[in-house]
Amino acid sequence: MEERSLRVVRTDKTFFNKITNTISKILVPTRISINGMLIKVKRNALIKAFESYISPEAESDEKDELEKRYDKAYSAYLEALDKYVLDSIYKKVRNNTATDYERQALSQYYGVVQLKESEHIEYKYRKQKYLLELDYQNIKFSNKEKIMDKYIKFYIEKMDTLYKGILKNYSIKLADSTNIYDSSKEYIYAKIFATIEDYIDNILSLKMESQEMKEIADEYQKYQTFTVGKLDTRDNIEKNMITISISRKLFTHSVPLIVAEQCYKKLLKDVRCLIQDTKMADKRERAYNLLINLIEDYNIKLLHSKVYWDNPKEREQFKQFINKYKAIENLKETDFVEFMKRKEILFIKNDIKAIENETIDYTRLIKYYKRKLVDYGEMRQLSNICTSKGKYTSKSNIIKNKIKV
Repeated sequence: MEERSLRVVRTDKTFFNKITNTISKILVPTRISINGMLIKVKRNALIKAFESYISPEAESDEKDELEKRYDKAYSAYLEALDKYVLDSIYKKVRNNTATDYERQALSQYYGVVQLKESEHIEYKYRKQKYLLELDYQNIKFSNKEKIMDKYIKFYIEKMDTLYKGILKNYSIKLADSTNIYDSSKEYIYAKIFATIEDYIDNILSLKMESQEMKEIADEYQKYQTFTVGKLDTRDNIEKNMITISISRKLFTHSVPLIVAEQCYKKLLKDVRCLIQDTKMADKRERAYNLLINLIEDYNIKLLHSKVYWDNPKEREQFKQFINKYKAIENLKETDFVEFMKRKEILFIKNDIKAIENETIDYTRLIKYYKRKLVDYGEMRQLSNICTSKGKYTSKSNIIKNKIKV
């Protein structure tokens, strides 16, 4: 696709510039109309090529030729859309005749183009995604149902491919930090969560009526509860937890298990720090309940499906943990309250072991954990008396450090 440098400048400084500006305002609607017609022609050719390519009636020996036609029609379609942005929207913004939607569209275009030098792979996918979204919105606003019904199949399939490419690019960047959370890559985690969230909002919502999406219907409904109202830190962590859980079904190869594991570790770190930093007891308890759910998701949904372990010792430790969990799970049907209690105790003890050697200071969290274990009768609270200047001084009760795991 043709690339041009865009820069909005003032055009009303001289008499001749004013005349040129006036003429441009007259010609812009004509240019928009021409570009609109060109896009329509290219879009219709693309849809026809796409339908031929995916048709089950197509012979196997024709597939290669049909794929070439489809790729050629897709490239021509993108070029028409790119030309529309450069020749129409850009000039309307420059002439101050653009709508708010068009100004926002051009601003987003700049955001994509600036990736070209530093993140070329991401730029390649993001630009296609941007152009497709732009035309999809135009079709949607036109209320032409016949066009939309034909276009939507192509749109969903192509957007699936683009999102997978974007997420795979992020996953590669995380591949060199398999087991240790790397704080220098915080922005990559944020981009992964944001990209999956964007997919759920804009593409998954179009696919939810299909039968293959029924298995994630419950998680999708949970996610929907976080799309309204103002979210606090805890809400955002829980939304990201649901997001990464959904991704395990939608992006198995683009967000492989090793990357999903790092994302879970990042969320575990965030919620642990939240518990330590929260002063209000009720908010701290809500964050703690989220941590328990996150520990269960991480261990039962993710690690339980892990086949290859780099560290044999960690694998053996997890086997011991999962065996204890399965033994507790037998109580689920007969005594649910006892099951929840024993499960929580197991998770607390396991997490204390997990954070003992962390570089982050989790002293306050461990203290909070130990008080929970005292409440459940898993630890004893002892009085400690010491002398000061020959006199006995009674200190506040402390919690015994040794824990049976």
